Amino acid sequence: MDLDFARRFAAQRQDDWNSHDLDRILAHYHDDVTFSSPMIARLTGDLAGTVHGKAALRAYWAAGLKRIPDLKFEVMDVRASVDALVID
Repeated sequence: MDLDFARRFAAQRQDDWNSHDLDRILAHYHDDVTFSSPMIARLTGDLAGTVHGKAALRAYWAAGLKRIPDLKFEVMDVRASVDALVID
């Protein structure tokens, strides 16, 4: 993966998240997404900490944004390899 592409992707993702527009945020995910996070367990009480499908991910993030309406993300670093992208 090209590092310039990775940096542009990370900047777009940051902008999408900071817009709080769920359509923009979810555009990065497939309809059959499986998403895991310790925050899912804390927010939903589901100890598995996983949501399945874009509709469930939308509901989870909508609840999170309602709880933290001033949530903002800042890209600190971007690393890319042949088949991976890490955004801190």
